[in-house]
Amino acid sequence: MIKIIGAKGNIQNIDSFLKQVIRFAQKHQVIMQVFDANMIFGKAHLISSVEHATRAMERKTNTTNSLDKEILLYASGERQIKLAIPKMGIKKGNGNVAFVLFKDVKAGDGELSDHLVYKVLESFSLVRDDSVLEGDIDTLRKFGFKENEIKTVSKAKYGPLILERVAVVDIIK
Repeated sequence: MIKIIGAKGNIQNIDSFLKQVIRFAQKHQVIMQVFDANMIFGKAHLISSVEHATRAMERKTNTTNSLDKEILLYASGERQIKLAIPKMGIKKGNGNVAFVLFKDVKAGDGELSDHLVYKVLESFSLVRDDSVLEGDIDTLRKFGFKENEIKTVSKAKYGPLILERVAVVDIIK
């Protein structure tokens, strides 16, 4: 099961925030990844990234040694973690944050409760705002799409552009 959370807040220290993410994930036995939500183009973007990353781990075609990092690679559309982190990683200061929480229900890990979502927001002193996940034409530009690529599709098809970029990482591997 996958939960996607959009939120707003202030992150003063990225290293301590990420350590807190790791502790939270371990304590609640979930896979957890956090992103700069300004680089996310809808929940489908992150769901697709989780699906591709999970498949890569199952097939042993993964690039990284952990599912959370593999999710980051797919979400970024990059093949190298050193490119994915600056592109998709959280930023210091006031900003928009996206969380992916994942449990493999097939493996018997159970469901993710709404109470856990509340705990995420409370633990990180964030305010839920799923609208930060929506993305727009500027998100596409920040993601590296050129104007001529964007012009080839209608506004309704912007989301699938990101999904194609996520899928390309799988093809290149």
